[in-house]
Amino acid sequence: MIKTINISLLPAAAADEQSVKNAISAECAVSKKRITGYSILKRSVDARSRQPQIVLQVQVFIDEKVVEEPPFKPQLHDVTNAPHVVIVGAGPAGLFAALKLIELGIKPIILERGKDVRSRRRDLAAMNKEGIVNPESNYCFGEGGAGTYSDGKLYTRSTKRGNVTRILQLFHHYGADADILFDAHPHIGTNKLPHIISAIRDQILECGGEVHFNSKLLDIMLDGDAISGVKTSDGNIIKCQWVILATGHSARDIFILLHNKGIKVECKPFALGVRIEHPQLLIDQAQYHCKIRDPYLPPSSYSLVAQENGKGVFSFCMCPGGIIAPAATAPGEIVVNGWSPSKRNNPFANSGTVVSVDEHDFAKYKFTGPLAAMHYQQMVEQNAYRIGGGDLVAPAQRMVDFVEGKISSTLPACSYIPGISTNAIDKVLPIEVSGALRKALVDFGKKMKGYYTNEAILVGTESRTSSPVRIPRDKETLQHIQIKGLYPCAEGAGYAGGIVSAAIDGQRCAEAIALLVKK
Repeated sequence: MIKTINISLLPAAAADEQSVKNAISAECAVSKKRITGYSILKRSVDARSRQPQIVLQVQVFIDEKVVEEPPFKPQLHDVTNAPHVVIVGAGPAGLFAALKLIELGIKPIILERGKDVRSRRRDLAAMNKEGIVNPESNYCFGEGGAGTYSDGKLYTRSTKRGNVTRILQLFHHYGADADILFDAHPHIGTNKLPHIISAIRDQILECGGEVHFNSKLLDIMLDGDAISGVKTSDGNIIKCQWVILATGHSARDIFILLHNKGIKVECKPFALGVRIEHPQLLIDQAQYHCKIRDPYLPPSSYSLVAQENGKGVFSFCMCPGGIIAPAATAPGEIVVNGWSPSKRNNPFANSGTVVSVDEHDFAKYKFTGPLAAMHYQQMVEQNAYRIGGGDLVAPAQRMVDFVEGKISSTLPACSYIPGISTNAIDKVLPIEVSGALRKALVDFGKKMKGYYTNEAILVGTESRTSSPVRIPRDKETLQHIQIKGLYPCAEGAGYAGGIVSAAIDGQRCAEAIALLVKK
């Protein structure tokens, strides 16, 4: 007999095989001798009571021979001489689109404006230590995209877009820990992602695909209303019929290129605000109802949402045991993001806390048209740079001081390496954003004990939550509504929100193209 059951255990017991077997025996009402094996299907934390529990969904074999599924392995082909598709961008959408194309017998040619994953590290070091931004190689641009050096969270709110399990299996196949296959909130960690990204690239090359670094898209060539080729910054012209545009949410030059060529783009609402950092101990105490976190429990996180002044305010990309990082893509702007290593063992917890904005907000600053949201976003980031004092020093303020309109006389320790300066966040954020944020923080403090405190610090600005532009495409074919052969994809086009959903969208675009290639 094979059964699927749920058991709840104290954290230490959940980490002990004999304790798990005892719990399985009790739940199934059979002796341990009859249990021939088990596998964990899902693992999560239930912290609703005073004593947090680990909840395991387990497949149990009772008086049965244990049948282990063979390791997942993608079925790939040699595509050296196959028809080709150009992919612009080597983030999760581009890389997973490439793997799917190879699986379908089509050659991917990836164009990446930035550097390979190892070379990017030097440019990230220059940002953190010297305040120097390389517009082509930073936390957003380069092999692996924004996800490589910004945490590696692999959970998504929706499974409607595609097969989440397959994406997790692929990550595991290329080097991620097996835990991601059953954790409720799978996470790889910034320290491990570069090796996985390199393994995926090596696989693409081994199968006959191409990956070109320092190869920025300069122009899309058209023959009437159809793609005929692309031109790159290294002087290449690649003739092609199909282009997957997977540039990410920060490729402003691509949005401008499309708009100037008369290729339709649309203004899209997005959200912006700040990164809020607390001591991780404080978050653990609030969420786990304890003085010191049980070592068998993961560092705790939170998710908060409110409606204030007619605007949605919500926490975003929460990083337990994490670090705030500079994510600007051009000189003269401040953008912050967050990430965690695989162990999530840093002393701080940070989260984006952002307010939704739309065309009515953009119009107040005389920003209209398809690129209005992008210009609004840029305005805020440049404000933060100017107020912060240059060299990527970020403006910051204690939480209660911000709500009460006081300049913080001192600032607590902060994980943001380029440094912070005490400033009024009101000077950085538009009034419609700061007003809603101020009310929301008080409400969040009522929902989560200990959240509202001057031990917490607001660091500006968190503004790259999603693309400020949508590149419209047909719902069925996924092609651009005007241009045949152009496939706007994932976050940069407004159709995804994170590593997993971006990877799924990349695969969907590859599948849509394959239907045409094989005709």
